[in-house]
Amino acid sequence: TTHYLFIVVVAVNSTLLTINAGDYIFYTDWMWTSFVVFSVSQSTMLAVGAIYYMLFTGVLGTATYYATIMTIYTWVAKGAWFALGYPYDFIVVPIWIPSAMLLDLTYWATRRNKHAAIIIGGTLVGLSFPLFNMVNLLLVRDPLEVAFKYPRPTLPAYMTPIEPQVGKFYNSPVALGSGASAVLTVPIAALGAKLNTWTYR
Repeated sequence: TTHYLFIVVVAVNSTLLTINAGDYIFYTDWMWTSFVVFSVSQSTMLAVGAIYYMLFTGVLGTATYYATIMTIYTWVAKGAWFALGYPYDFIVVPIWIPSAMLLDLTYWATRRNKHAAIIIGGTLVGLSFPLFNMVNLLLVRDPLEVAFKYPRPTLPAYMTPIEPQVGKFYNSPVALGSGASAVLTVPIAALGAKLNTWTYR
């Protein structure tokens, strides 16, 4: 039960962290201007989240599973934009899975050495993630054409004061505390279960 609960917590927190590390999807109309920022934030987020999750479980393939969660979530977002009438290429889904597979491969090749997984695996993620996404973006039709034909909607004037409040919430101690408590709940529950087992012995 503890293991499955942890999976749910990681799935939720990985989604929140990925979104708040910067835009988690490539909008075609500005994808080249945001490529560097996106690559730095998302490769870091992938490496940190996947390594944390992988080392906690100790199971090979966990990093790939972690990346799959984010990929599915992003395809849902792509489908939502497509349903609103935007073209299929308006959103480009980032390529997380191959980089995560390299992380899993490093963990396996170094005989599950935690430090090697962090240093070598993290480096491979940082180097490969921009390359995979660069190839992915090259396959999309002309971004300028999409930008002029399908401009993204902006918020109405009466809603503009609300947007900064959203950012403040995610940067607030309350939000960070709730996220940290959600992550710590599972290890504490596992420790409690272990202590309970020792007591009855």
